[in-house]
Amino acid sequence: MDKAHDVLIRNLWEHTALAEEDVAEIRALTFTVRDFAPNEDFIRQGDEPEHSALVVSGMVARYHLLGSGRRQYLAFHLTGDLPDAQGLFIDEMDHGLSALGPASIAFIPHRELFAAFRRRPTLGFAVWRETLLDAAIFREAITNNSARPMQARMAHLFCELFYRARAAQLVRGNRCRMPISLAQLGETLGMAIATVNRTLADLRRSEAMDLRDGELIVLKWRELQRLGDFIPAYLHLKASIGTVTACAPVRGPARAGNNSLPGTSFMKRGRCP
Repeated sequence: MDKAHDVLIRNLWEHTALAEEDVAEIRALTFTVRDFAPNEDFIRQGDEPEHSALVVSGMVARYHLLGSGRRQYLAFHLTGDLPDAQGLFIDEMDHGLSALGPASIAFIPHRELFAAFRRRPTLGFAVWRETLLDAAIFREAITNNSARPMQARMAHLFCELFYRARAAQLVRGNRCRMPISLAQLGETLGMAIATVNRTLADLRRSEAMDLRDGELIVLKWRELQRLGDFIPAYLHLKASIGTVTACAPVRGPARAGNNSLPGTSFMKRGRCP
């Protein structure tokens, strides 16, 4: 249970200066943690929400369910995210949330959150900022899917997820978990499965990245960023970001190359009250 509290505190601290009283309020919240299997829903379109979800571990997807039964994936959420903070302010969920790979989700009663917000408005502002950051990602996704060609569209998504994973300290070397199937990539980017395969093959030939066994491997960060026209300002990461070494394309274990990649100093983001 303490892990869930710590995950939420760390996530909110990334963008909001929390006083000791705010941290105490978070630690007093009731968390119910459940484990979910790959592709298992934990919030369905049409639900009347009474709890907010926190991703304690794993990766989850937000999606719209179409009348045909197809899904349009809208966003992906990593450890520390509050993927349905909007549910605090709406009566009926207009989207669903599903685990991608195995995921652990903590559920927090809305009534406890609202009581905590009344006692500590700064905590309410912090959760509100979570919804604003989600909105910024949605806007970029609309631009990505409607205005960029196929290769740039896919490269941009990979850049965003890798950049966010590094902010959440989920990257190991030049790799991060990304249990997204080719079908789910197509349902995210508006591509037929044949186009997904062709576009992924093109990106692999660029030797900028690879997607293998549920892992995204970034081999040439600057090249992947160029291919995706990726400018991360919309993510509002205000750290003094250092650099680490990306990896050169090799067969077998990756070795150091000379491509700069956003570094690990994300805990020093600019914080606002």
